[in-house]
Amino acid sequence: MSALPPYAPIVATLGYVLSPDQREVLMIHRNTRPDDHHLGKYNGLGGKMEPGEDIATCMRREIMEEAGIACESMQLRGTLNWPGFGKHGEDWLGFIFVIDRYSGTPLTANHEGTLRWVARDKLMELPMWEGDRHFLPLVFDGDPRPFHGVMPYKDGRMQSWSYSRL
Repeated sequence: MSALPPYAPIVATLGYVLSPDQREVLMIHRNTRPDDHHLGKYNGLGGKMEPGEDIATCMRREIMEEAGIACESMQLRGTLNWPGFGKHGEDWLGFIFVIDRYSGTPLTANHEGTLRWVARDKLMELPMWEGDRHFLPLVFDGDPRPFHGVMPYKDGRMQSWSYSRL
């Protein structure tokens, strides 16, 4: 009986920036690179954690790089384990944040796509990853407890979804 290899996911952040009135979310439409695994989809902002960073520092850096704004207040809303999600089947572990206060003026685009403010009640109308439709309601609901989910992917498709809240 062979032991499983150690779990070594890509650790990343995913952040949803709220407008000052909290009614809209800054989303990126991934529409610039033909080789983009996310091409054509809308997503929050974020990316891979770098060595020497804590997860909050990573989120702040990614928001500055992708939107040109500084996070002044953010909350961890949950964690997501995405086995098999990567372009080549890599495992991802994501820390999901809501940024409810920032300084600066958001960019309108970056190297990955167009940034757009979207009404919170219209988010589910956007083209996005199938799995996002399952966890996004938890990001924006009124429950103060973070969620912790598992969402395996295979060949670019979500296989299942489960979560708990503590």
